[in-house]
Amino acid sequence: MAAQKINEAHEHIAKAEKCLKTSLTKWKPDFDSAASEYAKAAVCFKNAKQYEQAKDAYLKEAEYHTENKALFHAAKAIEQAGMMMKVSHGEAFLSTPEQKKMPEAIQYIEKACMMYMENGTPDTAAMALDRAGKLIEPLNLEKAVDLYQKAAGVFENEDRLRQAVELLGKASRLLVRLKRLDEAAVALQKEKNMYKEIENFPMCFKKTTAQVLVHLHRGDYVAADKCVRESYSLPGYSGSEDCVAMETLLQGYDEQDEDQAYRVCNSPLLKYMDNDYAKLAISLKVPGGGKKKKAAAAPQGGASGAPAAANEEEDEYEGGLC
Repeated sequence: MAAQKINEAHEHIAKAEKCLKTSLTKWKPDFDSAASEYAKAAVCFKNAKQYEQAKDAYLKEAEYHTENKALFHAAKAIEQAGMMMKVSHGEAFLSTPEQKKMPEAIQYIEKACMMYMENGTPDTAAMALDRAGKLIEPLNLEKAVDLYQKAAGVFENEDRLRQAVELLGKASRLLVRLKRLDEAAVALQKEKNMYKEIENFPMCFKKTTAQVLVHLHRGDYVAADKCVRESYSLPGYSGSEDCVAMETLLQGYDEQDEDQAYRVCNSPLLKYMDNDYAKLAISLKVPGGGKKKKAAAAPQGGASGAPAAANEEEDEYEGGLC
């Protein structure tokens, strides 16, 4: 089966080369037909699992579409060439020297995106950037952030805020994972503003919670408190579960009440957030950490020995919330 497909591919390539020849009666190469034949050859190579040859055929297809001023089709072919480099090595990208080829694959997809933009199809460009981000994320979080932010920017320029904010959310979570918390704080504020603009207020509440966690990990209590105060203007926020939790957390953090902060950070509301934010919650430490403040105020003495057992139990959280 594979051999048959390879033979078919070579037949299509021969036809393509024939289309490019000129003669006394044919003054110009037939770029459109050549591109079509190379596209067929690429599919045959792909079906035969000859991904490197499929990539080369797609690049040839793109070349002749470009000659024919068919930018959209050229961009599609270049994007497919990039995808062939990914398929060619599959999971090998994650653990072998072949992963060096992934940046090249991403370059092809980025080039295709530029051509989509030039052709006046920005939505297609943004979706391609999103796909590229997913491809590179297991290998290079920084590049994935860049691609997601670019895709979000394209959607935002097209006033497609729902798609833009979803991609910004991916970038924000990766920034937290990279511990680039200053940038994560900025990205979260932008997310929150977009959700407010499209009137998705429950998501604004969740982003406020994420902001508080990020700012407290940055050691900036004032910024965390400001995020909550600004959110009072959101319909339904004041008195909500999210609001009460953040007020309680900020109070515990400010008063160095580790027990109070611990209860909030280990509540279902925070534990079931996106994983990157949930990790921020359970790893948050109150300034001047150590034993919970309530442990210091516990009754002393007694013949039953019960206070000693209580102190042992409270030592479980010594040294912070994690």
